[in-house]
Amino acid sequence: MLERNLLPDFDEAALRQVTSISRPAATGGPAVRDLRQLLWCSIDNDDSRDLDQLSVAESLPAGAARLWIAIADVDAVVPRGSPIDQHAGHNTTSVYTVPQIFPMLPEKLSTDLTSLVEGEERLAMVIEMTLAADGALSAPDVYQGVVVNHAKLAYDGVAAWLDGTTKAPARLAAVAGLDRQLRLQDQLAQTLKRLRHARGALGLETIEARPVFDGELLSDLRPDEPNRAKQLIEDFMIAANGVTARFLASRGLPSLRRVLPPPERWDRIVALAAAFGVSLPSVPDARALNEFLIKRRRADPGRYPDLSLAIVKLLGRGEYALDFPGSQVAGHFALAVSDYAHSTAPNRRFPDLITQRLLKAALSGRRSEYASTELAALAAHCSAQEDNAAKVERQLRKSAAALLLVSRIGEPFDAIVTGASVKGTWVRIGAPTAEGKLIHGFEGLDVGDHVRVALLQTDVERGFIDFKRLG
Repeated sequence: MLERNLLPDFDEAALRQVTSISRPAATGGPAVRDLRQLLWCSIDNDDSRDLDQLSVAESLPAGAARLWIAIADVDAVVPRGSPIDQHAGHNTTSVYTVPQIFPMLPEKLSTDLTSLVEGEERLAMVIEMTLAADGALSAPDVYQGVVVNHAKLAYDGVAAWLDGTTKAPARLAAVAGLDRQLRLQDQLAQTLKRLRHARGALGLETIEARPVFDGELLSDLRPDEPNRAKQLIEDFMIAANGVTARFLASRGLPSLRRVLPPPERWDRIVALAAAFGVSLPSVPDARALNEFLIKRRRADPGRYPDLSLAIVKLLGRGEYALDFPGSQVAGHFALAVSDYAHSTAPNRRFPDLITQRLLKAALSGRRSEYASTELAALAAHCSAQEDNAAKVERQLRKSAAALLLVSRIGEPFDAIVTGASVKGTWVRIGAPTAEGKLIHGFEGLDVGDHVRVALLQTDVERGFIDFKRLG
């Protein structure tokens, strides 16, 4: 982390500030709406304690519905320029390595006092919207509210229940009416997803590796597959982030946007599609690409994550950019949206905390406390630090995978090419989920190709995993 300009520890000033904070933000105030009676719940990973958002919905006539998203009001506890804020502004993100999480905010805050923990009253920024039966969004609003999380739920349990493969999780079953509430939320999320895909949003399905421990011993890196509950939250967050961006623009305030320009390697995406007999346009076209992806998922769902991974690699990484009244920044190619801010995870992403402060300025009618030049610098800094954090996380995943593969030198694996450039060719295997460099036999390969490889050697300290091509 130090090599990548990331701070693994909080300094003494930040620790003193933590000690001085003994309670969550006060929930009173004339502009704060009392929303405690709504049946809020959170859905996150089983072991997550830094709960950033809650959701709730209600049915309206003609198939419409009202949706609320509550976001933890971190700014109410962490003032701008304070020692904790300075640490968060330096790292800009929590760093999730295999052996340890390095939180952007001290755990006393992120997992308790600024977390939307179950059964506790918390101050929140609330994003409200009305959805028509076809998913069209209207009457968006943003304001402060006091909320209570009535049930802390986990992705896997909720997804299995929604799919009908298991009974309701205990916490879900214990709260009267929550089952109907989640069915409604799932219905709204499915409608939002269909509308986004009709506009050209890409239905990618990549698989991330999650560490599995036996006590303190790493035993495996298993695929963390997408499911219906994760997609529900993803669809709600995309909608909320769009409302946030448009709300700030309507008030004439600048904002940090999350952008992903059209891919530079579109020619390779065209070649991948051509291998399946599909002709894509010569210029980037998200809708045409998504139609191809939908067909491939239906035709070969088992190998679809491999194709998704190749497309993700070719799309490149998103970044932050300053948007101010009268300007035009790139939209998000994969989401097929032109106005998209990050606002829903202020406990673990600094751009979201910045956005929260911009929203409060808009609500109070005052000028932004961030000058445009400062926001532009912050956008570049957040992009750079996010990239640094990703490199640290990837390095630790490679070291973990190398550790698991030490005893398997010489074994063959099925692999997919995930990177091909003058710097080298990389492949990914599935058991354990690991990425390594193809040392021999890489000539003529490109991203998305499937190959058979053998493990040559590993270096746990440096995270090196080397393969050679077979056949």
